[in-house]
Amino acid sequence: MSTGTILDKIIARKQEEIAVGKNNYTLGDLQSMAENQRKARGFIASLFDRVKDHQPAVIAEIKKASPSKGVIRDDFDPVSIARSYEANGAACLSVLTDKDFFQGDEHYLRAARNAVDLPVLRKDFMIDPWQIFESRAMGADAVLLIAAALSDAQMNELYHAAQRAGCDVLVEVHTEEELHRAVALNAELIGINNRNLHTFETSLDTTLTLAQQVPGDRMVVTESGIHSSADVKLMRKSGIHSFLVGEAFMRAEDPGAELKTLFF
Repeated sequence: MSTGTILDKIIARKQEEIAVGKNNYTLGDLQSMAENQRKARGFIASLFDRVKDHQPAVIAEIKKASPSKGVIRDDFDPVSIARSYEANGAACLSVLTDKDFFQGDEHYLRAARNAVDLPVLRKDFMIDPWQIFESRAMGADAVLLIAAALSDAQMNELYHAAQRAGCDVLVEVHTEEELHRAVALNAELIGINNRNLHTFETSLDTTLTLAQQVPGDRMVVTESGIHSSADVKLMRKSGIHSFLVGEAFMRAEDPGAELKTLFF
């Protein structure tokens, strides 16, 4: 499914990675490894608990680099970052595992998750059920599905694979059409990405506009472009209480302290 954005290049590379991975582990192997993991920590439940307590529900991201910004953080220690986030009020973590475009690694996810009690999202580019079971096998409590990169059939297949694997799902959208697809999927957690992948520009209006069309029984997570307490106040005043934030924290000397400053 072509998007005309950097996603096309990332997905092409992902297909190569999966082909190599399948030579090492069959789907059955990963399903067995996933079953041997301890029960997943409730990612969606953690967010709902915070919001019910009238608190901001922050998914704090551990990210070394990105295609648009290059290296974001040289001093990169996933364990100390995870602990700092937990100590300063994060509800959940998000860990980048894509190597080629984000300098991520599955070992970062394992290390971060083992260091804290928070649920962890594997932030990567899911296109095959094999990856879903791989995610649970490495300890992920939730996975990301990017609507722009997936057909309806793929999204449905991956969503149900995640349910079988015991993972929560964050479905990411950027347009009205993608939002309608996520709602039709019955996705409980819908991330609205404020970044336009064609231009890399961010606009918080994306969340403010699209969130009005989300059914009341779903939770909206605003993603990208949150850089100040004024941004947080704007969202909360508009009824958005869940946030995925990475770069603003990663550029700070102490990521957890920056979380506390912005949200608490």
